[in-house]
Amino acid sequence: MPRVPAHLHERALGMLQGGMRTADVGRAINCNVRTVRSLRQRYRETGRTADRPRSGRPRVTTPAQDRYIRTSHLRDRYRMATTTARVTPGMHNPFISAQTVHNRLREAGLRACRPVVRQVLTRHHWQQRRLWAQTHRCWTRQDWRKLLFTDELWFCLFGGGDRIHIYRQRNERYNLEVEGPSWSGADGVSASLD
Repeated sequence: MPRVPAHLHERALGMLQGGMRTADVGRAINCNVRTVRSLRQRYRETGRTADRPRSGRPRVTTPAQDRYIRTSHLRDRYRMATTTARVTPGMHNPFISAQTVHNRLREAGLRACRPVVRQVLTRHHWQQRRLWAQTHRCWTRQDWRKLLFTDELWFCLFGGGDRIHIYRQRNERYNLEVEGPSWSGADGVSASLD
C-alpha cells in the first residue's frame, strides 16, 4: 500500500480531533484503519505527524569488513570477488555474496578481477603445437596471413633482440599491427615467417 502523503496526515488528524471515528477517517483519506491509529499514536508520542526516520535495509557488512574488502583488493588487483566473498563472513548469513563485494568495491571506486575462461593447455597440447610449428616453418608470408590464432596472447613484431609484445584482445581476428616476421606462442613455441 502506498504511503499516505503529508498533507493527508494533517487532514486525518483534524478529522480525529473533530470527533470522527478512525474507520470513517480511513475511508475518507483512502487508507487502512491501522494507518490512522498509528498516525494518532505517533502524534500523541512525538507531537508531530511526519513519518519516523527509517533506517532501510541493514547492511550485510560492517565498516571494518568494508575496509578489509577494499584493502585486500588494493593489495591484490587480480583477486576475484568470489574469493573475497568466500572468506568474508556476513552479519546475518555465514557468507556474503560476490555482488556485495562488487557493490563495496564500486563504492570505493575499484573493480574486481573477472576469471578468464579459456582452454587449459596440457603437455600434450604443447607437444602438438611444437610439431605443428616445426612442420609449417617453411610457410611463406602469404601462407601465414591466412592463419588465425585463436588463443595465442603474445606476438613478436620484429625478429631479433628488440621484442615488442602486443596483447590480442578477445574476439579480435586479424590486425595489421600483429603482422610481422615472427611470432611467439603462449607455450614458448616460435616460428619464423621468413
